[in-house]
Amino acid sequence: MNSIQPVLIAGEWRQANHPVGTFQALNPSTGQVLDETYPISGKEDIYAAIESAYQAADTLASTSPESIATFLEQFADLIEANRVALVDSAHCETGLPKEPRLNSVELPRTTKQLRLGAKAARESSWTHPIIDTASNIRSFRAPLSAPVVVFGPNNFPFAFNAVAGGDFTAALVARNPVIAKANPGHPGTTRLLAELATQALQSTGLPVDTLQLLYHFPNELALELVSHPHIGATGFTGSRPAGLALKAAADRVGKPIYLELSSVNPIFILPGALEERLDALVAEFVTSCLMGAGQFCTNPGLIILPEGPQAEAFVRAVSGQFKEKTPGVLLNERVQTGLGESMKALTAHGAELLTGGTPVNEAGFRFANTLLRVSGEQFLRESEALQTEAFGPSSLLVLAKDEDQILEIAHRLEGSLTGAIYSHTGNVDNAFYTRLEHVLRQHVGRLLNDKMPTGVEVSPAMQHGGPFPSTGHAGFTSVGLPAAIERFTILQSYDNVRPHRLPRELQDANPDRIWRVVDGKWTRDDVTGA
Repeated sequence: MNSIQPVLIAGEWRQANHPVGTFQALNPSTGQVLDETYPISGKEDIYAAIESAYQAADTLASTSPESIATFLEQFADLIEANRVALVDSAHCETGLPKEPRLNSVELPRTTKQLRLGAKAARESSWTHPIIDTASNIRSFRAPLSAPVVVFGPNNFPFAFNAVAGGDFTAALVARNPVIAKANPGHPGTTRLLAELATQALQSTGLPVDTLQLLYHFPNELALELVSHPHIGATGFTGSRPAGLALKAAADRVGKPIYLELSSVNPIFILPGALEERLDALVAEFVTSCLMGAGQFCTNPGLIILPEGPQAEAFVRAVSGQFKEKTPGVLLNERVQTGLGESMKALTAHGAELLTGGTPVNEAGFRFANTLLRVSGEQFLRESEALQTEAFGPSSLLVLAKDEDQILEIAHRLEGSLTGAIYSHTGNVDNAFYTRLEHVLRQHVGRLLNDKMPTGVEVSPAMQHGGPFPSTGHAGFTSVGLPAAIERFTILQSYDNVRPHRLPRELQDANPDRIWRVVDGKWTRDDVTGA
């Protein structure tokens, strides 16, 4: 048997203590088991990681923003210097293409996030200092002084990785230690990232136990972890059942947990758009839906069109292209199985299968590009079941009879990360757009016009969140700095505290030129005449 890969606890790469089992990742392109063996950690490792990270929390909370920024930049440099090994590993473990996806898109996005985190750390305006001189009350966003647990998803081995991804970056900028739970789909890639992060920690002098890495553990220990008294918060990206179980455990003890769960991302195509540019709409939708074998949290899974000749032409064209295009590689067997279960649920509640609907009988894990349709009437009768997420190369077309029915469908939508409206480039659809936008806006975190939702720009204005069940709380984003940092902070107020005892951000002097609200006005100036 291959030697078992070590875990990272207290700054040391060591063998797991009394693991409850082992696992090996699979190459999803071939279905073959990969060589490396990883431990399934038991309670000893879980509690050792918690205590180690907790011991580092106070030190990290008082660390200078410059030290955090330097670490994030050095980590980004090391990722780029080791990109060949990282891309090779991620490709082998996920089946995602090296080019352009991993090497030219996702890895640069990851290093961009880290460098934007460094910039936010230096600026520190994300702490939102507020100073009321009349009452001598001051407040700001402070570190949790406790570890943040990060659960990495399977579909983004770099950009959402528990080590190096957006949650990791936000937690570190907020000056909190991270306990990283690798996704078992790409443990080797996560280990490589953790090795590079450890190098950057050592060279910048941050506490060695700023980062702990565990690969896998039983579900009951995950519940103990997120609800432990020494845990400050949790970031989770994954399935709805797993996320809700973690949320229930965290909620029972009042621990913050931020979830990204599931999303059908509805697309409304209005009559004027169909009349004006049907072929372009077909091309955009097919590209978006089948990109990465449909394994994006923003994949367009629900398309609402007005019934008629143009809609039927759209259906025929999309169905033909779905049949022609080669199905992509799925991340693992669970995705393949889950797609089959989703097809059963959708067709059992009235959806008609137009093409696909079954696994591809080849080596590795693939599923036929799948298109379904349903009438607006049937969707309204079974709206909950027909919003079952089908994670993969699949989408459901809903053909509505008129504008009123389209609006009623919009009212019935569950919360999604994104929603889009395609309309005529002139004024043809403007009146109905206004009515539809008013309804749809309440059901999606990010509203798009004339644009498919796949792809999440790393922008300060990005909302990668949305109403339940897309996330557990619509008021937060997991992408976009500095907004994403706030999840891993605590609001602290100081009432009549002596000046020399105030945190640096709240003192009268402002040598770092942080943007602060002083007596109701944004300023970078020192407080004078207080």
